[in-house]
Amino acid sequence: MIGSDREYMLEEEWLLVRHSGEIPEVALHASLHFLCEDEDGPGLVLTAEEVKPLQEAALTRYQEIILRDLDVANRDLSLFRGLRRANHNWYRFVRFSEKIGREHEEFRATAAEALLGYLRLERVEVDAGTREPSINCSAEALLTFALAMGIEPAALPEHWAGLCEPVS
Repeated sequence: MIGSDREYMLEEEWLLVRHSGEIPEVALHASLHFLCEDEDGPGLVLTAEEVKPLQEAALTRYQEIILRDLDVANRDLSLFRGLRRANHNWYRFVRFSEKIGREHEEFRATAAEALLGYLRLERVEVDAGTREPSINCSAEALLTFALAMGIEPAALPEHWAGLCEPVS
């Protein structure tokens, strides 16, 4: 196989991982399986330097979908999945980052600020009567998520728990 074919295949798989759906790690594993093990694939033996961009694409996609669901501007859009999904994706992102030996502290700060911004605006709008709460998780789940982000409970807006879904 000539180098340009290899580079083309790696680029194609990078695009698939980078623009994957809700669980980028699954897309990464599917790409690696196709490239290396699938009987219909090219049967490549990838170097660590070739795998790294695919892993980075999965990390970037995780970050993108987490921030999508922490963006109050998306609350009324069909692409929005809510804080429950952001929370689940955060834990997937952290596990994946740790598994591949990547730091996630810088993104933690970004995500924490996005979560606080969401909660603050949600509280203001609900208090003003301009919208109903959009938080689709329990107060306990939201507090656990905030703590995982490094947010102290005192930093949460007043009466934040009243924005959450009641436990059934």
